[in-house]
Amino acid sequence: MERSIKPDTLKTELAGKYVLDVRRIHDHAASNEQIPGANWNNPEQVAEWADTLPRDQEIILYCVRGGGVSNSVVDALQAKGLNARFIEGGLEAWKAAGGEVVGK
Repeated sequence: MERSIKPDTLKTELAGKYVLDVRRIHDHAASNEQIPGANWNNPEQVAEWADTLPRDQEIILYCVRGGGVSNSVVDALQAKGLNARFIEGGLEAWKAAGGEVVGK
């Protein structure tokens, strides 16, 4: 199972995906933007919410820069059999590639 997706690829494939914002609490609070339709979940509590995610959709998640947070959440979700990938470079790369953001 692939672990990541490039922002440019995702721009053409976003429809039908479950978008998950897993920025840490302080990063999420400090920002006023998100990818349209994204749902935020605290990455430090992934064990508590992972089973609530849809099993019939691909899950695309992001943190600020697509590093340790995204990698650890993808590991946890894939271990539960979920089809999850993270955006390479996170929200910052998404914006740099011209990806749409909205206010949260």
